[in-house]
Amino acid sequence: MKAKNPVVWFEIYVDDMPRAKKFYETVLGLQLESMATPDTIEANMEMVSFPMVMDGDGAAGALVRMEGFKAGGGGTIVYFRSDDCATEEGRVEKAGGKIFQSKQSIAEFGFMVLAMDTEGNMFGIHSNK
Repeated sequence: MKAKNPVVWFEIYVDDMPRAKKFYETVLGLQLESMATPDTIEANMEMVSFPMVMDGDGAAGALVRMEGFKAGGGGTIVYFRSDDCATEEGRVEKAGGKIFQSKQSIAEFGFMVLAMDTEGNMFGIHSNK
């Protein structure tokens, strides 16, 4: 595999879609879009996607509410890109989430913040400054 960024898709499982959608829109300052459920999926499923370009580098993804898949920490953390992760860090608690690790240096790799969303999922925010 020679892709610059080999991850192409991610899903963040949620229990309360309106609450989770509002949280991510508020913290990241963007709009999420409803997605049609694929015809091949038989489960009761709802998805809203982050803005995406499917043929570009990096990963696209969605919030997903689906029977049998509970929200909460599961060992995988998605990091969102930022100009300065302190900006989004300042929005997390106002949007109903919690800061797990405030902005910290990760040496030559930039800076990161770890936070919990309204559904109990941990996520990260990364910036170069």
